[in-house]
Amino acid sequence: MKAGFFGIGLFILVAVHGMNSPALIESTRTRAEVNPALSHLQAFDSSFIFLNELPDSILAALPKINLNAQASQFLKAYVKKNNEDLAKIQGRSKFSFSVIDSIFSSYRLPIELKYLAVVESELKTTALSRVGAAGMWQLMPATAREYSLKVSGKYDERRNLYKSTKAAAKYLKDLYAQYGDWLLVIAAYNSGSGYVDRAIKYAGSRNFWRIQNYLPGETRGHVKRFIATHYFFESHGSITTVTKTEAAAYKKVVAEFITKQKMIAATDIAKNDNSSASDAQITAQEK
Repeated sequence: MKAGFFGIGLFILVAVHGMNSPALIESTRTRAEVNPALSHLQAFDSSFIFLNELPDSILAALPKINLNAQASQFLKAYVKKNNEDLAKIQGRSKFSFSVIDSIFSSYRLPIELKYLAVVESELKTTALSRVGAAGMWQLMPATAREYSLKVSGKYDERRNLYKSTKAAAKYLKDLYAQYGDWLLVIAAYNSGSGYVDRAIKYAGSRNFWRIQNYLPGETRGHVKRFIATHYFFESHGSITTVTKTEAAAYKKVVAEFITKQKMIAATDIAKNDNSSASDAQITAQEK
């Protein structure tokens, strides 16, 4: 067990930050603040930097990230049941999120992974599970030590916001290198890689929605709670709430949409040029 298989089971409750550098985020910040759609897409995939060239009217019409049907029903019920608790967490999240955002950006991680800390501990550094996972990131002692945290009776760095977040960032980055899929990463963070590897083997798939029934109930619920929490805070999905296959499909849809819009724009320009040429010819003839 790595990060608390049974977690802390809290009542918590999704485009998206891809592996972006702080420089890219800063370079697009001004326009992204004006047009959130641009920010979400460039966060989803840094290759969408070229979207800066498109007018806001096209950006506003970009296809949205669809929520997996298997998560939709869970999300609605979960948010409805836990809306008040989540709102309270949101009200005191500013400082914790600012620290997490900074550290995750420095490790080139999607900052939306911060919602995992909401699911794990309600952002409480004092949180302790019945199996010994502690701190905001609910790290087990062995995992904490593996990522250079000091864990002893007198001093436990799992309760240090800055140090534990750096350890969690390294752990998440290692899991992503192993799976290349954020939903599998979140599952492995909860139960450990062993359970995820076994589920992948039994299901013959690396798609979370196909392997979920081979995972412990707590783990598949953990992933769904993360997705629901993400949607509560962001009102939309991200690279962290879709499978690798769904992410690739979404990028394809966006690329096709933009290609179509460019073709329409080119056609309109050609029509305008032809119209201008005709007007000029008529004027010349009149003279």
